[in-house]
Amino acid sequence: MLPSQTPTPVSPENTADTAAIARSAATAASPVESATTAMSEFVARHVGPRPANIQAMLAALGYDSLADLMRATVPESIRLTQGLSLEAGLSETEALAKLRAIANQNQVWRSYLGLGYANTITPPMIQRNVLENPGWYTQYTPYQPEISQGRLEALLNYQTMVTDLTGLEIANASLLDEGTAAAEAMTLSFNVRKQKAVKTFWVSADCHPQTIAVVQTRALPLGIEVVVGDHRNFDGATPVFGALVSYPATDGAVYDYTDFIEQVHAQRALVTVAADLLSLTLLKSPGEMGADIAVGNTQRFGVPLGFGGPHAAYFATLNQYARKLPGRLVGVSKDQYDKPALRLALQTREQHIRRDAATSNICTAQVLLAVIAGMYAVYHGPQGLQAIATRIHQHTVTLATALQQSGFELGTEPYFDTLRVHVGDRQADILTRAASQHINLRQLDAETLVIALDETTTAADVRDLIAVFTEQTTLPPAVVSPLVDHPLQRTSAFLTHPVFNTYHSETEMLRYMHRLQSRDLSLTAAMIPLGSCTMKLNATAEMVPITWPEFGQIHPFAPLAQAQGYLQLFQQLEAWLCEITGFSGISLQPNAGAQGEYAGLLVIREYHQQRGQSDRTVCLIPESAHGTNPASAVMAGMKVVGVKCDSQGNVDLVDLRTKAEKHSAQLAALMVTYPSTHGVFEEGIREICDIVHTHGGQVYMDGANMNAQVGLCRPADFGADVCHLNLHKTFCIPHGGGGPGVGPIGVQAHLVPYLPGHSLVETGAGQQAIGAVTAAPWGSASILPISWMYIAMMGAAGLQHATEVAILNANYIAHRLAEHYDILYTGKHGLIAHECIIDLRPFRKSAGVTVEDVAKRLIDYGFHPPTMSWPVAGTLMIEPTESESQAELDRFCDAMIAIRGEIEAIATGQIDAEQNPLKLAPHTAEDLVAAWQRPYDRRQAIFPTRWTQENKFWPAVNRIDQAYGDRNLMCACLPMDAYRD
Repeated sequence: MLPSQTPTPVSPENTADTAAIARSAATAASPVESATTAMSEFVARHVGPRPANIQAMLAALGYDSLADLMRATVPESIRLTQGLSLEAGLSETEALAKLRAIANQNQVWRSYLGLGYANTITPPMIQRNVLENPGWYTQYTPYQPEISQGRLEALLNYQTMVTDLTGLEIANASLLDEGTAAAEAMTLSFNVRKQKAVKTFWVSADCHPQTIAVVQTRALPLGIEVVVGDHRNFDGATPVFGALVSYPATDGAVYDYTDFIEQVHAQRALVTVAADLLSLTLLKSPGEMGADIAVGNTQRFGVPLGFGGPHAAYFATLNQYARKLPGRLVGVSKDQYDKPALRLALQTREQHIRRDAATSNICTAQVLLAVIAGMYAVYHGPQGLQAIATRIHQHTVTLATALQQSGFELGTEPYFDTLRVHVGDRQADILTRAASQHINLRQLDAETLVIALDETTTAADVRDLIAVFTEQTTLPPAVVSPLVDHPLQRTSAFLTHPVFNTYHSETEMLRYMHRLQSRDLSLTAAMIPLGSCTMKLNATAEMVPITWPEFGQIHPFAPLAQAQGYLQLFQQLEAWLCEITGFSGISLQPNAGAQGEYAGLLVIREYHQQRGQSDRTVCLIPESAHGTNPASAVMAGMKVVGVKCDSQGNVDLVDLRTKAEKHSAQLAALMVTYPSTHGVFEEGIREICDIVHTHGGQVYMDGANMNAQVGLCRPADFGADVCHLNLHKTFCIPHGGGGPGVGPIGVQAHLVPYLPGHSLVETGAGQQAIGAVTAAPWGSASILPISWMYIAMMGAAGLQHATEVAILNANYIAHRLAEHYDILYTGKHGLIAHECIIDLRPFRKSAGVTVEDVAKRLIDYGFHPPTMSWPVAGTLMIEPTESESQAELDRFCDAMIAIRGEIEAIATGQIDAEQNPLKLAPHTAEDLVAAWQRPYDRRQAIFPTRWTQENKFWPAVNRIDQAYGDRNLMCACLPMDAYRD
């Protein structure tokens, strides 16, 4: 038998008491003694511990107030001396009413603008049961596959959908947007090129202009020359390592690229086709033309326009490039019962492992949006998708016929859903009539318009469009589509797997989605205590606005006069973030944290270039940095030089000075995370910044740990020049199973002129702005209302209180675990910031127990494991956030203490060294009914606490054989009988 594991009793939770929370904050006015203590009722809903719990935890730590704890934790040299200049927090009702008034300033017109974005119908059951469901949107990245099987299956469906439609062999689990995917295709082509001297990438002028712009931004620091031309005139005279074409073209023309692809292949170069995925239900696939890579946007598969995002981009290629594939890849393996089990394949491609050897800095995917797109395909099936595409195409044929009969000259045939119309000097009149009908058309040039139809287009809409052009409303007789019997008409099958041909009644679809959801541990089940990931409450009130039509149905390139609500939201959110960080300017464009890193480094690069110091290319990066930091620096054209950390995990100031002096003339930047990746407020942060500035460099601060700073200190005040903010961490945008994310950057005044611009929209960027880093001008605009709601409801006092409680909760966990585990790093007074690292390395020697064993055993106790082996191998990094109650913190600590007892039992020989609850964790329902021949108690293994007896979260599979899956790479849906067997 195992040692007793009875949970430690905890104090009962008090009823939510806003006044008590305010009184508690008044007693603990934090480093900011003058801060207002008036807090909205929402603060008490967001912050987990009640006032009595806060006092009990403070007493356990030996402090009388939160103010005392903050004085001991946050270095005096960086503490704020006055409160944030933000308004008092609003109630949920007040905030929603205020945001509704802002949203009402947006005008939802019928947009036929195309450019890779199309209005779509989100099936209500997918909207309600996925997009609006915390069981899906509060999941974390599936690094713990045993408790992520539902989401992994949904992503495997997505990958299968992409490979089937593109005719290629392997696809990843999504990228950030189409522009990013195209840029990643360029870098993959560059990295596998045969002729290393060739640095020219050819791009068709028929690609969407925003895609070309993002590719050009990415190419510049890498020394890649981008040549834009007409594929019909490509003669191969200039050697290229790759080429990019659009299918259909941005003006709607559909070209057969077979001959062009052969020409490019003759140069031993790769061809990428940016393809509209829905059109591929009617058109010959890129793979059948010989393409090496296909990229694009899955937005029109049920994901709202949202003024540009978030949307899941796809990336498909050939098996031979699997290990170069950017982003994440879901693969099939097996568990210890040989049951099929899914997990992220080839994880050695992850950037935190490859660091400055990485070929991409992609970290965040768009999982929630990929799940929606995949579910859309499951819901409609191949016949349903083809019917949608056919209906859109027939409407386009009808419109084309009417326009031709009225004497308008159209572009090249065939077409799918987009028409190029030469209107000559009639353009102004046509646009006036269109505006009177609240219709947006794309102006290609002074005499040419483009019309792109979509799933929402009806016969009445077609009549209105005909009237706009001809002042007639009669529909012409039906004519044969130019695609019929055309060589480019699709003849190959797609989506033949049973998953796409089974769940077409709402009952069956609902059960399928719920079955998948039940296999994933989300915040609806338990705390997710992941260090540096800040899995905090994503309040329902914050999520409500994202599906309002006024936010969801605005095209990213609609005239700004129709997006005044969005512009007001951006202005307010930028002002709030500037106040919180101390910076002078914010760009909301980057749609992931790693993309924020990249954008920030490009801003620094441009700053040096504009000052005639283009030789400043060295980026100093501490050993403790996020893995994406060195990857981002390499992508920005910089040379990475490592800086040591001392025994306490702080930046080694001696080594920093040495490296800064050595590279003084070439020093571009230092990338530093604060509080440190080791979970400590480094006392020397001002000195660190001063050293870099003395040698002409800029300080880039990774804002992943901003949740420990809000209201207490500001990065701009203590020396940072640039900082990215993970809105999906500190500011409550949900992680969504691994994305969406938003990574805006804040900069000091001297860097504001270089913030990202956009080629199609006037964003306010100046002449010195760097190029666009995302396809849409404001990135993932439609989820910014979440952070707006969070800040508006928390107010200055609430934000500060949340930070203080996050630090309190982390120190409470460290205090309770310190008697049982070594806390690897602490600050000046033995305290930590918002996260702690516990050292499990001694147990490998004493008991043969690894960090993975402890992580998997935590699943049996009903928890998602903390961050494993990062930033230090063999450790767990724990971050509870402010949203977790003391009861949940104690439950987690009790579990960790009980596991420590199990480890000791192994070390002393009470439990077998190989057949024990840690080595064979997690335990599943299969273990409950299987013949039990293990030398430990089954009940203790499966139901280790009373809580688990009543609230058991069942892993869908036992521990997964990762190596088997990588040796036998399978990244598409398996036959259904594989799961039954």
